[in-house]
Amino acid sequence: MSTPVLTAVAWPYTNGPRHIGHVSGIGVPSDVFSRYHRMAGNKVLMVSGSDEHGTPIQVQAEKEGITPRELVDKYHRVIAEDMGSLGVSYDLYTRTTTGNHYQVVQQIFLALYRNGYIVPRTTTGAVSPSTGRTLPDRYIEGTCPICGQDGARGDQCDNCGNQLDAAELRNPVSRINGEVPRFVETEHLFLDLPAFTESLGKWLATRTDWRSNVLNFTRNLVEDMRPRPITRDLDWGVPVPLDGWDEQSMKRLYVWFDAVIGYFSASVEWARRSGDPEAWRAWWNDPEALRVYFMGKDNITFHAQIWPALLMGHNGAGDRGGTAGPYGELNLPTEIASSEFLTMTGSKFSTSRGTVIYVRDFVREFGPDALRYFISAAGPETQDVDFTWDEFVRRINFELANEWGNLVNRAVSLAAKNVGAVPEPKAPEAADEELRTMARQAFDVVGGHLRRSRFRAATQEAMRVVSAANKYLSEQEPWKRKDDPERRDTILHTALQLVSDANTLLTPFLPHSAQKVHELLGGTGTWAAQPRLEEVDDLDVSDRSYPVLTGDYAAEQASWQSRPIEVGTPLSKPTPLFGKLDPELAETGPAWAPIKD
Repeated sequence: MSTPVLTAVAWPYTNGPRHIGHVSGIGVPSDVFSRYHRMAGNKVLMVSGSDEHGTPIQVQAEKEGITPRELVDKYHRVIAEDMGSLGVSYDLYTRTTTGNHYQVVQQIFLALYRNGYIVPRTTTGAVSPSTGRTLPDRYIEGTCPICGQDGARGDQCDNCGNQLDAAELRNPVSRINGEVPRFVETEHLFLDLPAFTESLGKWLATRTDWRSNVLNFTRNLVEDMRPRPITRDLDWGVPVPLDGWDEQSMKRLYVWFDAVIGYFSASVEWARRSGDPEAWRAWWNDPEALRVYFMGKDNITFHAQIWPALLMGHNGAGDRGGTAGPYGELNLPTEIASSEFLTMTGSKFSTSRGTVIYVRDFVREFGPDALRYFISAAGPETQDVDFTWDEFVRRINFELANEWGNLVNRAVSLAAKNVGAVPEPKAPEAADEELRTMARQAFDVVGGHLRRSRFRAATQEAMRVVSAANKYLSEQEPWKRKDDPERRDTILHTALQLVSDANTLLTPFLPHSAQKVHELLGGTGTWAAQPRLEEVDDLDVSDRSYPVLTGDYAAEQASWQSRPIEVGTPLSKPTPLFGKLDPELAETGPAWAPIKD
């Protein structure tokens, strides 16, 4: 029976191209997960988009001499192209500046407000003395008043994990220009997080099977919850849909509030574009649907605390009760698949510090599957991982080129040379069936790991099949059996069947090369579908269009099972699947890489 699977992928902030640190926690893991579930016959909806509001967008637009709209238009397209180049198979990759997103965010807001979970408060806000502009909390740094760590942000201390208010910081300064901010009184709307203490605590207590890094972080989330501001003094963002507030040009909903609602608004937009405006309900109202959220560890708070609280408030399921909002009972997350950081020379990737490798440069040099494989096999799944060119070269040369690529090349070349087609197995032996049984059993093992977002373990098991097939070929030596063509053909048939099975097992990780292997084995048509960049009109704002990523994934042939290869299918001499990288890259990296090992 097909299960609805929502893959909710963290929304990249629209301030520049994506680097490999970005896609190690969201793009690649979420796509591997989604491709597996589609192959397994489940009904997948994979959504995300560009996060385009907030003061940082205004600040960067000023630096580039353009408007905030022009800035996000430029970088939304760049990010969509980056994700598309990796083959990230979104059903919809959209953006937060659409009319649809504004409407959905405002409806969620009003449901929370009617249920009493949004309250007005007079508070202090940080203002730049030189510009008069509101400074977002995360653009203020100082000493944490709780643990004493320097470099704490105005919204949170990364060292102790506590939420903060910018006015609480000791010796606060602006990250933009180093000046000391001025704090003034202002009225804002707050999400009353303490009103979710009991309901959120009970829900989190049921999440016992999450990744250990997420569980460790969430244990103390409900112990010291405080009201959190959801409006800011700025003119770039979603308007506040309340009388008196909607007329204030400098009051907007805070970017963190509207961005997390994007998972739902993107699902609504996808449904509207599909021709069935209610289609989103299969993933959001059906309690049997699987809902998995992918992000980096710096976003756990928003997905394990803030977003569930917003959903509970909309549903009338917080500690104050209430009635369900206009969208009915919306599902809370099933799992939060948070990755740690991919670092370089021990530091987070940082454009400003020059510690960065852009996705487009990487894909142009090495192709998409090389990066996808490295992230899947050696990425920061449960702990920080330092990227080195030495480890990248080792993985590609020894695992993809020597192991997988060599197996494909040997099996197809030998069959093409000796038979010209997939041979008939006429002299089977125990070793053949033992290997084929191992490969068939691997579908359950690898699938089990992928269902739990255990990508490292899944790649290891898939490559174990590849290694066993290589060992089998070396031991059976079909090239020495010219005098025993029946046994030779049986060995080659077995090897080709293993290539087919291993290709299926590796398809979620290596969709581009999987298509090539499908064709090398005589297959036609689309094996692993790829996303496409498509220009669309805004559904609610006239004379506005934008690019989205989408795709026709139902047309692909890949399915999660061992499929018998067809005897007699013509075969031709293959070209290498993966080229070996120059060993010197392990020492220096490519010429365009800003940081060397």
